[in-house]
Amino acid sequence: MLAMDVVDTLRHQQGLATRELDSDAKEQQLIDKLRGIYRQQGIEVPDTILREGVAALNESRFVYDAPPPSLGRTLARIYVGRKRWGRPVAAAVIALLVFQVGYFGVWQPYQHGQAEQARLELAEGLPAQMDGLYQTIFEETKVQQGVVDAEAIRTRGKALAAEGNRAGAEKAVADLTALRDRIRQDYSLRIVNRQGEKSGFWTFPEINTDATNYYLVVEALDADGNVLSLPILNEENGQTETVAIWGVRVSEAVYDAVVADKQDDGIIENNEIGRKSFGFLDVEYNVPVSGGAVTRW
Repeated sequence: MLAMDVVDTLRHQQGLATRELDSDAKEQQLIDKLRGIYRQQGIEVPDTILREGVAALNESRFVYDAPPPSLGRTLARIYVGRKRWGRPVAAAVIALLVFQVGYFGVWQPYQHGQAEQARLELAEGLPAQMDGLYQTIFEETKVQQGVVDAEAIRTRGKALAAEGNRAGAEKAVADLTALRDRIRQDYSLRIVNRQGEKSGFWTFPEINTDATNYYLVVEALDADGNVLSLPILNEENGQTETVAIWGVRVSEAVYDAVVADKQDDGIIENNEIGRKSFGFLDVEYNVPVSGGAVTRW
């Protein structure tokens, strides 16, 4: 310990050590001066210890020499400073693991599952729905046209499904559903005969102002007397609208007969002009009609 203290004293009085060690003076002179320094502090140091301290300084025995740069030194410095960088790195690693687990373990499997489900629905589900709807129409329709229309829609829909056209295949299912519902409809077509509402009207067509078109205002009622809203093609603008009341174009003679019936006592006795029965596509009219209709007047 004393030898180490001697070395430390020499380091703190670097000028003394440098002058003495670099000169031609003998080692004894340095020892004498060191002895004097310690005596001033009230410490008696044996010459052997002083010599040992001087020798240790010359040999750099108590001097720490930093190791040269290397991978091991770098890793050691990183390890020693782990308290400074450990928490941020650990947080980043945990966040990365959570992201990878969430993305690769949850999100990607979910996406793949959704894609596979959509593929199976397009390849199997929608065609199966088309087949089921076609079979229902085939069994319930009472007219061959219903089967012909259903077959055409199903063929088109399956072709679109095979091409991967989901929107087209879904439209085919919707068209078959609409055809089935149309076949199942059962209602009577009656002339509107209520206070404040027209039972009929006439117009001049824009394409031929010399002609006159006559219309009876009608509504569809089911077996329970409920008014139905139906898709009606407006012959004046070519657009189909779903309405509860519309005008059916009839001949002038039919129109005049209804006017006379209503003027008789204010009531239209023969107010049913047609019936749509279950299994059929169209209304079977009791009076001559032109087939045209309007939704606005």
